[in-house]
Amino acid sequence: VQQISGMLMELFQRARLEKPGQVDPRATEFTLSLLAAMYDRSGKGYIKTRSAAAALIALSGDTLLAKYGAFFQFYAVPGGKAALITRGALRSLLTDLNQIPAIVGESCTLSCVEIATHSCFHGVPNSAIVEEKFLSWLRSEPAVLLWLPTCYRLSATEMVSHQARCR
Repeated sequence: VQQISGMLMELFQRARLEKPGQVDPRATEFTLSLLAAMYDRSGKGYIKTRSAAAALIALSGDTLLAKYGAFFQFYAVPGGKAALITRGALRSLLTDLNQIPAIVGESCTLSCVEIATHSCFHGVPNSAIVEEKFLSWLRSEPAVLLWLPTCYRLSATEMVSHQARCR
């Protein structure tokens, strides 16, 4: 937790410099509290860096494709000419990401993760997939992660304005 706290302080300090007045002074505290609630429910003071990174990526303001690419980079394993996502790595990613909706009571069972993993690897004879296949599967909006593109779309339309009057 100490290491993650230090990284968050640095991250939010940079954000304050880039966007003065737009970053809450307690952003580090709030974010660390959220990460602890999601990934350190036992209160042992340990959060996996990769899990925290997945949550921060998912909750970032970046595009979906950029988020998906970052997930691949964090969870992929070296595989000869290209990095690959294994079934186990995909399970870990999905389990980590599903802690986000779980914090607000929208939990997914372990079977949801298994069904999603099976659907991603459907018709794949190997135990790992390349980034293109991974991204293609994520773009199909699997049910287990439907909250992610939905939140992105809500966020993207938040600042949209138009001239029409609503009644």
